[in-house]
Amino acid sequence: MAALFQIRQRGSTVGREVVGGLTTFMAMSYILFVQPAILQHAGMRTGAVFMATCIASAAACVLMGVLADYPIALAPGMGENTFFAFTLCAAGALVWPEALALTVAVGVVFLLLSTVGLRSMLLNAIPDALKSGIAAGIGLLIALLGFEWGNFVKGHDITFLAMADVRGNHVAAITLLGLAVTVALMAFHVRGAILIGILAATAATWGAGRLWHVPGITFHGVLGLPSGLEDTAGAFVGGFAALGHKLTGTRVLEIISFGFVLLFMDMFDTVGTLVGVASRADLIRDGKLPQAERALAADAAGTVFGGCLGTSTVTSYIESVTGVASGARSGLAAVVTGACLLAALFFQPLVEMVGGGVNIAAPGGPPVLRYPMIAPALIVVGAMMMRAMREVGWEDVTESVPAFLAMVAIPFTFSIATGIAIGFIAYAFGKLVTGRGRQCPALVYVFAVLFVLEYALAAATKAIR
Repeated sequence: MAALFQIRQRGSTVGREVVGGLTTFMAMSYILFVQPAILQHAGMRTGAVFMATCIASAAACVLMGVLADYPIALAPGMGENTFFAFTLCAAGALVWPEALALTVAVGVVFLLLSTVGLRSMLLNAIPDALKSGIAAGIGLLIALLGFEWGNFVKGHDITFLAMADVRGNHVAAITLLGLAVTVALMAFHVRGAILIGILAATAATWGAGRLWHVPGITFHGVLGLPSGLEDTAGAFVGGFAALGHKLTGTRVLEIISFGFVLLFMDMFDTVGTLVGVASRADLIRDGKLPQAERALAADAAGTVFGGCLGTSTVTSYIESVTGVASGARSGLAAVVTGACLLAALFFQPLVEMVGGGVNIAAPGGPPVLRYPMIAPALIVVGAMMMRAMREVGWEDVTESVPAFLAMVAIPFTFSIATGIAIGFIAYAFGKLVTGRGRQCPALVYVFAVLFVLEYALAAATKAIR
């Protein structure tokens, strides 16, 4: 281990690395419950998604540890999974094998960009204001999903959303309980606070069903042999064939824009996490991140693995900071986290119980699923993502208004792609009309024009029909 990982050179020990890896796993393992619940709305089986998530994340963690020697763990990203399930699949743009194919393609592009050094140029071409607005907008969308799944809000004909009836609303009560537990533990800096909140809400949901005979969940055990991966593994191959038939007419621009959104989100998450975690671990040298391209390659490979097996974009997790705070300084911690992710495969019955949701529909009616076990985690993650808006220059309307429009358009339209498009178009327009066109990167102009063309062609096609 001393030869493979720079443990002593970085002032650490094997024991600290193991503790750090376990701590990171506790902090990020909530995704093992959240990912199957979200991707089942794309039409995918929870067991298959869970297995794909564990295996792809573990492989990416090991690659990160061995190739880059960084204490950074990886798993499917929050935001990317929402985009995959609701913008790509639930809205009818693509079916899930096609979305997996697009994920694999974007992962390969990211891998190529990392190896030839173009990644930094592309990422730096996105203005900071748009990065902040998009990140905050994704946070609001995730929180909105949490409010809906926690049964706090419901659809309304006039206002689109309204508060749900609080009388006898045990699902909302359980969500509040899980949220209170999570926030309290986070306030006291307890590692794994989000995971503990999920387990507390799960226990309350099961107890409510047993004690008060309200809609709840059925306990199927904690341990079991994993199964279901055959449903999604390799499905991307057929997805590529189907996707190829859609690359005609107005669909070309639409699919290109989807790919750009996935690529942008992955690069933004990865670079931000690498810099943040490496800074806390004191791994930055002379203002640069050693072996950054290897870390980016490991991240991109994780996305390719995930798409091939059956899960959405795999990216670096900021929760790795908790492992660094516990003493982790080398890639051994990431390898330990990867081993924990593999061991989690045998907890599939517990994960499927949580991801199955609670059916609150009237007897005989169509199912109405709510997820009080997971909703608190979504609300907390959404709140944490709002911190990005601190970086916006509010005095300059050509910066603040596009950031604001991107932020609010994402939850209002329930589409990350739409929010990004509106933000890009508004930013390019604002700089042009104020005579500051050179302050807008060329890439923003290119995609602003592509987004406008996409909407114009779609409107013209609809008018002709």
